[in-house]
Amino acid sequence: MNQYIKNAGKGLLIIFIYFAMSAFQTLPFALLGVDISAAPQFLRVIYLIAYELLMISFMIIIFRDRLTEKWIDFKKNHRIYFKKYFKYWFLLLGLMMISNAAIMTLTNDISGADNQNAIIDMFGNAPFYTYLSAVVFAPIVEELVFRESIRMIIPKYNILFILVSGFIFGGMHVLGAPNLEQFLYIIPYSIPGLIFAYVLAKSDNIFNTIGLHFVHNGILMAVQVLVLLLG
Repeated sequence: MNQYIKNAGKGLLIIFIYFAMSAFQTLPFALLGVDISAAPQFLRVIYLIAYELLMISFMIIIFRDRLTEKWIDFKKNHRIYFKKYFKYWFLLLGLMMISNAAIMTLTNDISGADNQNAIIDMFGNAPFYTYLSAVVFAPIVEELVFRESIRMIIPKYNILFILVSGFIFGGMHVLGAPNLEQFLYIIPYSIPGLIFAYVLAKSDNIFNTIGLHFVHNGILMAVQVLVLLLG
C-alpha cells in the first residue's frame, strides 16, 4: 500500500505539472509585460523549445528510477518488443483512417479535425518547431502523462486503465470542440490512446509506447513535409 501511494503520488504530480505548466505557459511574457503575439518568431520558438525541455526534465527527474529500469529492459528486449507490438501501429492507423472517413461522411465536412488543422497551420508558420514538438517532445510528454502516470494510479485493472488512458488522451485532443461534429473526433484520437495503453499494459515498458508514438507522429509529420514541399 505504501508503494502504491508513492507511485500514485508521482503519477498525480506528473499530471499536475503537465496541466499547470500548460496553463501558465505564457506567464513569463506577461510578467515582463511582453506581448507574445508581437514577439519575433525565433524568440517564441526558442522559448517554446526551452519550455518543453523543462517539462520533460521535471518528468524524467520524478520518474528517473523507473525510467532507468525500463530503459535497461527495453535495450535488452527491443527486438522481441518490436516483433510483438509494432503490428499494433498498423491497426491503429487503419482504425483511425476508417473512423475519420466515417465522421467526414456523416458530417459532410471534409475539412477534418480542428486540432489537426491547427497543427498544419502551425507547421506552415514554424515548421522546425512544429516537427520537433510533434515528433520528439509530444511522444515523450504524452506517454509519461497519459500512459505511465495513469498506469501508476491504476496499476492492476487493465481494462479500466486502458479505457481511462485512451479516452482522456482522445478527449484532450478535442478539448474546446465548438460543436458535436468536432467532438466526434474523440473517436479517432482515442484509438491510439487505447492501443498505446494496451501495449503498456501488456509489456509494462513505457518505451514501447513512446517508440510507437514516435513512429506514428513521425510518419504523419513526414507526410505533411512532403505536402508542403510539393505545394
